[in-house]
Amino acid sequence: MSILKWKTISSEYIVQKPWATLRVDECELPDGRVASEYYVLEYPNWVNVVAITEDEKVIMVKQYRHSGGFVSLEIPGGVIDGDENPVDGAKRELLEETGYLFEDFELVSTIYPNPATSNNVTYCYLAKGGIKVQEQDLDEHEDIDIEFYTIDEVKQMLVKNEIPQALHVTGLLYAFLKMGVLK
Repeated sequence: MSILKWKTISSEYIVQKPWATLRVDECELPDGRVASEYYVLEYPNWVNVVAITEDEKVIMVKQYRHSGGFVSLEIPGGVIDGDENPVDGAKRELLEETGYLFEDFELVSTIYPNPATSNNVTYCYLAKGGIKVQEQDLDEHEDIDIEFYTIDEVKQMLVKNEIPQALHVTGLLYAFLKMGVLK
């Protein structure tokens, strides 16, 4: 049996804000049944970066995550601005959050954070050879500490479940597979 796409009959926006957009769709399923209230969260696309400095250190960032209520150890990243190319968003976010400039970027994963309820994509890049060129240039509500780890230290943190952000764990695993550093 082949799974077919649903047909959207109608959509109505319930909330339309820059960081939270919620719509409800009415959809016809392939067998003719109707899902009358299917809720979809619309988010902007994101970019995350596994950033390896010229001295082979992994740049990690710590920041408070209000929805989760904890300080999170993560890889740098953020929202792609409008129709910005994902790799340009990765370069911009890295420079803003860390002050490090990278030129060597490779896409290691394109993932959907939760396609059952949201419509956005997260692109993860591996960036190598970064050098510090400026101080952080953070957004209004950002408060980010920068930390540096060896690849082996990050691997141990993954084993110990010390990196709580699922999209960042996924990016790290894809990047480490690409680099050939996972057993």
